[in-house]
Amino acid sequence: MKKRLKKPTSSDARRTQSLRIKMVVNPWEVSGDINYEKLIKEFGIKPLKKLPEIFDKNILFRRNVIFAHRDIQRILDAIKSKKKFVMMTGLMPSGKFHLGHMLLAQQMIFYQKLGVKLYIAVADLEAYSARNKSLKELREIAIDQYLLNYIALGLSPKNCDFYFQSERSDNAKKSNAYYRLASNLSSYATFNEFKAIYGDISPGKMNASILQAADMLHPQLPEFEGKPLPVLVPVGIDQDPHLRIARDISRRFKDYNFVQLSSTYHTFLPGLKGGGKMSSSDENSLIAMTDSPSEVKTKINKYAFSGGQHTVEEHRKKGGNPDVDVSFQYLRMFFEPDDKKLKDIYEDYKSGALLTGELKGILIEKINAFLKNHQKQRILAKKQVGKFLYS
Repeated sequence: MKKRLKKPTSSDARRTQSLRIKMVVNPWEVSGDINYEKLIKEFGIKPLKKLPEIFDKNILFRRNVIFAHRDIQRILDAIKSKKKFVMMTGLMPSGKFHLGHMLLAQQMIFYQKLGVKLYIAVADLEAYSARNKSLKELREIAIDQYLLNYIALGLSPKNCDFYFQSERSDNAKKSNAYYRLASNLSSYATFNEFKAIYGDISPGKMNASILQAADMLHPQLPEFEGKPLPVLVPVGIDQDPHLRIARDISRRFKDYNFVQLSSTYHTFLPGLKGGGKMSSSDENSLIAMTDSPSEVKTKINKYAFSGGQHTVEEHRKKGGNPDVDVSFQYLRMFFEPDDKKLKDIYEDYKSGALLTGELKGILIEKINAFLKNHQKQRILAKKQVGKFLYS
């Protein structure tokens, strides 16, 4: 065994420094050292406490990756009384589907297995304004990079309404109701309110926000679920401003008596280089669902931010910090389902018994085993795509 680990490089120093950058969290940017306790206070949300036993089956709830909420009791009451509620979510077709997107996908599939109806919006109109791509290109990205991966992960066409903002439905009554709602909601929005919630705001961002409010609220319309009912919107905490504006507008809306939106919030999956969240803008900071075994191995060994020490001797003596180590965080969020095994890895790394290279090796093996099966399922998923389009 070599006695010295790789010496820190300038890129290592930059990655360490990036964790000390001032926290920025909004719908368009996430960077710096994320302080979730501070965000809970700033956004006025509540920590997620003890949930019914059924939620323990999901690793994200069990390990507090989903950590906060607004009005979750309304959803818990619906589950307890076996009353209907729906889950609404969306996607921005901006690039490759990566592990960070799986945080939301796993929640979608979890709720669908409980019998919950899903509404999944493709924000192609917002992407059209922001990404400089045609609607045709955005549609192709949404299907190839998102829908195929959702299906491969276990999404079923049953109880699922997958739609594009630019073309809501081939049912005229449904489509008209959706766009009418978006138009009417704008009458209850004010620039000052947007300014207070978003800070710097442009007409394009205002329009996108109002359309997202329609996405979240429209399942309650007569043309969709037939009556007002609870709607759960699970998001990363950076998306909370969209929830706040939708909730505020719906309170004032006079034409329909909406049930107030409920939401849950999950932590970010950090990019390989640490800090912020995994982003499609940096290929070397993400693990894509289409990556090969050699690509996964290279990315993790070369780029995954380490909580270990600079030398084997120092690591054996002082131990590592699993709480900032990206490889451990990926195991915690996705790839080690056994709580006891995860605890053993945590303690071994913290004590110095487990080296950074060994921890990375565990993760590489688990990710590649997962992706080998997932990529097979992606191929099979192509036969299912037509069942999800238009409703």
